[in-house]
Amino acid sequence: MTVPKTRLRLKGLTKAYPTIVANDDVSLSVEPGEIHAVLGENGAGKSTLMKMIYGVTQPTAGQIFWEGQQASIRSPAMARGLGIGMVFQHFSLFESLTVAENTCLSLSNGQTPAQAAEALRKAAERYSLEVHPDKFIHDLSVGERQRVEILRCLLQDPRLLILDEPTSVLPPQAVDGLFAMLRRLSSEGCSILYISHKLQEIQTLCHRATILRGGRVVAECVPQNETAASLAALMIGRETEAVSRPSQSRASSLIFTTDHLSLTSPDPYGTHLQEIKIRLKAGSILGIAGVSGNGQRELLWALSGETRAKQAEAIAVNDQGIGRLGPAARRRLGLCVVPEDRLGTGAVPDMTLEENGLLTGVYTQNMVRHGLIDHEKTLGFAQQCIEGFDVRCSGPKAVANALSGGNLQKFIVGRELLQRPRVLVCSQPTWGVDVGAAALLRQSIRNLADQGAGVILISEDLDEIFELSDDIAVLFEGRLSDPLPVTEVSPERIGLLMAGLWSKDTEKASPSVVAA
Repeated sequence: MTVPKTRLRLKGLTKAYPTIVANDDVSLSVEPGEIHAVLGENGAGKSTLMKMIYGVTQPTAGQIFWEGQQASIRSPAMARGLGIGMVFQHFSLFESLTVAENTCLSLSNGQTPAQAAEALRKAAERYSLEVHPDKFIHDLSVGERQRVEILRCLLQDPRLLILDEPTSVLPPQAVDGLFAMLRRLSSEGCSILYISHKLQEIQTLCHRATILRGGRVVAECVPQNETAASLAALMIGRETEAVSRPSQSRASSLIFTTDHLSLTSPDPYGTHLQEIKIRLKAGSILGIAGVSGNGQRELLWALSGETRAKQAEAIAVNDQGIGRLGPAARRRLGLCVVPEDRLGTGAVPDMTLEENGLLTGVYTQNMVRHGLIDHEKTLGFAQQCIEGFDVRCSGPKAVANALSGGNLQKFIVGRELLQRPRVLVCSQPTWGVDVGAAALLRQSIRNLADQGAGVILISEDLDEIFELSDDIAVLFEGRLSDPLPVTEVSPERIGLLMAGLWSKDTEKASPSVVAA
């Protein structure tokens, strides 16, 4: 009987940059059919390691062995030729092309867009990951883009599949389908390298795990033999704490409302908002759950001012109608926003952190005087955000796209929190951040509410919704259910609402139920 060769082996892999060593003497192996987790904090070197395997980045030292033979992987095309596929945390999709056209670019068999569209439909049905091949990428939500990346990678029939935070913006139903697919691929002999900060996923799915800290391997383990707490401690070197809540409700008067807000989506494939009614009290957090593509993006646009309502009174802050105001005017009134797409709308990739802080802080931090930028204030603001939210970078002059995804996310959320808004609207605030950073950001959002702000949390992470929210509503096909107190609702009931199974009670408007 022939013993299968180790699919991938790394020996002493090192990647050094002028100011930092991203990976230092990393060794690990992946067997055929194995699902192998790589764990670590943001900035621990996980993505850099995967990019070396995929040929995006070249190692400074060390060796890569592919199926027993030393390999020099000089480009992603060479990696794909060997049978290595990768789904990046930050999507590598062309915004102005359709899903089918983007898929054609990643395939080497000369398929036409029509053929790629048919292949996508079959793969989407097989793996329970819904996509629309004819939609343009710029019209897709973050969750929908994630599905596209996964499916087009699977169409390459990889022997090693690298997944970098594949479930960070997928709804629970899609995650179940993805896991079933990965187990099937594993049983067929495909090896999988899996990066995730969701430790319960690691325990459920992965056979082995390698833990990185500061670019070095610090531990190896079998996840099923560990607890989520022990895995977190291995990753960050300390135990994490749950979000602390006030002993009693501090919610008071209404601070933010929408009055039968209805908007037509500018995207032909988008979701129209229908009679959205929100009653948010100061000192409270309203969690809005839902499966990606049910109007979350359109709701964020409407609340932030990117899309304006027909009537000013459709949206109000402290009884002042703001429905016709743009984002800048709303910020001046104390409404800050954390968008879901950190490199698309949350930050300008080629600008420094100082400059990205100026983009939104200019309205609340007096960073411009007599038409001139006060660089002392912009530098101080960026430095305060870096230090207060543990952003791992070289300083305020670091360019945004030089940061890891999790560190950029910490900066964007921190930038908005430091402005002490009256109302904070945040979408997917802990997308792609490690367990320690997620705890920091969630506690900071909770603290903001405890200090009297109102928070609207739009998230597809049910654990996050339940951990932070005082009340939970569900967005389904552009309609918002009545909010339910978190103490009186179960994840199972919210899951039914997310599937559109609304009872008569939740379909009826109930003015007495408010976010409190």
